[in-house]
Amino acid sequence: MSNRSIINTDQAPAAIGTYSQAVKAGNTVYISGQIPLNPETMEMVTESFEAQAVRVFENLKAIAEEAGGSLGECVKLTILLSDMDYFAQVNEVMSRYFSEPYPARAAFAVKALPKAADIEVDAVMVLKS
Repeated sequence: MSNRSIINTDQAPAAIGTYSQAVKAGNTVYISGQIPLNPETMEMVTESFEAQAVRVFENLKAIAEEAGGSLGECVKLTILLSDMDYFAQVNEVMSRYFSEPYPARAAFAVKALPKAADIEVDAVMVLKS
């Protein structure tokens, strides 16, 4: 019997490729990278970088809650940006969703992201027993 289960919610965008929104293995949840897709319309949020970042963290939050946890249980984030000039804005938006102690994090500028997004974030969270 596998200790692996698939997490899926309609409160976050449906997978647009060969992946699951998240996979739970034991008490660890691996949340796939989220881009600023509105889950209701599957359209990109494009008003501003801040709006994109908020949408990404709202998507992560919805998946974390569906898995039975919260963003507060995230232990690691990977942030991909189209431009490191967005780094300060990411910190500001993250401060709305996380409090100390913060998760570990890596941030990278990349050449391109799916659907020309300016941000993508994935997460690993460990649920309380």
